[in-house]
Amino acid sequence: MIRRLARSLCLPLALSVAPLAPAPLLAEEVVAGLSQNRIAIDTTFTGSEILVFGAVKREEPIAEAPPLQVIVTLEGPQEELTVRRKSRVAGIWVNTDQVDVDHAPSYYAVATTAPLREVLTDTEDLRNSITINRAIRSVGATIEGAPSFVQALVRLREDEGAYELDEGAVELAEDTLFRTRFRLPANLREGDYRARIFLTRGGRIVDAHETVVDVRKVGLERWLFVLSREQPALYGLLALMIAALAGYAASAGFAWLRR
Repeated sequence: MIRRLARSLCLPLALSVAPLAPAPLLAEEVVAGLSQNRIAIDTTFTGSEILVFGAVKREEPIAEAPPLQVIVTLEGPQEELTVRRKSRVAGIWVNTDQVDVDHAPSYYAVATTAPLREVLTDTEDLRNSITINRAIRSVGATIEGAPSFVQALVRLREDEGAYELDEGAVELAEDTLFRTRFRLPANLREGDYRARIFLTRGGRIVDAHETVVDVRKVGLERWLFVLSREQPALYGLLALMIAALAGYAASAGFAWLRR
């Protein structure tokens, strides 16, 4: 009888203690850095380069697991824009359809250790908006064939060098150290550029890290930018004066050469 009573008391105690066990630590954690956290745009700016590097921190060795993969993205400031389609009407090319894009990065680059379809599942891509197409959002598009407008936008920006997918560009050494480079074009938009690093196994994300690169105009570029935003009338007048002076200088130069 005493033994039965002891068992009945111990069982609820064991059940109540079990949920208090500490949660397991992350098996793998990414530690990363950038070669530069600030980019200055001036009159001589022709582009820049950012090196993303890091390592994988582990509490213990990972055994019998799918290969580790790394995805790195660099995303520029978001903007709203309208994509239009032209059609020939009565012999004249006119805009017939349009789609408003609510969320499109001005710059977006993706680098991976292997082909994207091997390192990331569609579900994880949907949750984290990693691929270029997922980074663009057009909520109010209701016309037929709206996805084709987004594809056209991606194609145009790929031709401009603003969107880029570079599979295999991330170097990974001994499943621990990784690095990759992003070459930024000269026509960067001012703002915060978000860099994200994802560790994946079997297409599933096991850890992620995020940091920001500050891109700002400086010197004469900054002064002209602020003037155009805060005093557009004065900026327009200044532009007309410069154009008039340039025209007068060119005319005077040609007149001197004719002598």
